[in-house]
Amino acid sequence: MRLITTTEELASASAELASHPFIAVDTEFMREQTFWPKLCLIQIAAGEHELLIDTLAPGIDLAPFFDLMNDESVLKVFHSARQDVEIMHHLAGQVPQPIFDTQVAAMVCGFGESVGYGMLVKRLLNRNLDKTSRFTDWSRRPLSEKQLTYAIGDVTHLRDLFPKLRSQLDESGRESWLREEMAVLTDPGTYELHPENAWKRLKMRTKTPKALAVLMEVAAWREREAQHQDVPRSRILKDDALHDIANQAPRSLDDLGALRSIHNGFVRSPRGRSVIEAVERGLERDPKSVPRIQRNEPMTPEATAIFDLLRVLLKATAGHHGVAPKLIATSDDLEQIARQDEPDLAAMKGWRGMLFGEQALKLKRGELSLAVRDGEVSVLPVNGDGTSD
Repeated sequence: MRLITTTEELASASAELASHPFIAVDTEFMREQTFWPKLCLIQIAAGEHELLIDTLAPGIDLAPFFDLMNDESVLKVFHSARQDVEIMHHLAGQVPQPIFDTQVAAMVCGFGESVGYGMLVKRLLNRNLDKTSRFTDWSRRPLSEKQLTYAIGDVTHLRDLFPKLRSQLDESGRESWLREEMAVLTDPGTYELHPENAWKRLKMRTKTPKALAVLMEVAAWREREAQHQDVPRSRILKDDALHDIANQAPRSLDDLGALRSIHNGFVRSPRGRSVIEAVERGLERDPKSVPRIQRNEPMTPEATAIFDLLRVLLKATAGHHGVAPKLIATSDDLEQIARQDEPDLAAMKGWRGMLFGEQALKLKRGELSLAVRDGEVSVLPVNGDGTSD
């Protein structure tokens, strides 16, 4: 195990790693007190190399590491890659290419939904994962020997997991499935946070188009403030306060101060005036620029019955092909299929469409039926006279 603390050491190590066909990569970071994740440590294992990069070492330049991440001749292997890739996109403006996510590969190979790293290590390598330093403060220096040993273990196991998963993937013939998932993970758009879209991540209902317009503007303001000051969104304004502001649309500081979710200190600060200005922008928005409010009406009895059948079909399809149901379709996907004639969903496209989406529509149209044979659910075509084979 080698701890790298200088740019010169990092450049030399990155040149050595570039000669390997694949490298296992993991990161340790903190984000409880910031908007952007604070990268504290990078772990890499390849062949006999086991490296730890102290990203907080004084004067270190991570450019050689990012060059390695952009080297398309080297496959980068992660487990649950999204947050690691998000950090690299934020710091370097690039997404590692190409990548292999062992969590996604495990789901494709039938290991279950959101398979845990520890379980995967146990099943494929028969090793017990050390979790004692999992929630340690990675920003404090110096790092202890216990922390370093824990951190390097993440990638040494990952280095050994990859060939086994790669072999199972090759045997299953599902390489194209994984490529579709990796295309999402390597798309820079996946990691771009546009303030004008911040309202979409909020799980709150607005009663009127006017309230939604106000929510869009105030959420965008909060997102810009949080990004600029590098603090969590809730440090600027909590979600429940956004909800109250959207539905009450305060037009003065007195109106803002009357909301129970807003404290007096906020009203007296410059942020209070900024919120009122955001409310005004929302009220002045062109109604055509405000999305139509989707009312979650209860499903009809017919749609509910179709939903139940789709759930059975999904479980049967997933079981037959040995793949996690969640990777194929979610409960929300099933509801949209039950409600809509032509739902625009990932479950209806690519390998998911071939595996499940096409059958789901046929089942909905009465062209397929479900039956229990020998204790298992079978999918049967429906004949012209309405009977099944």
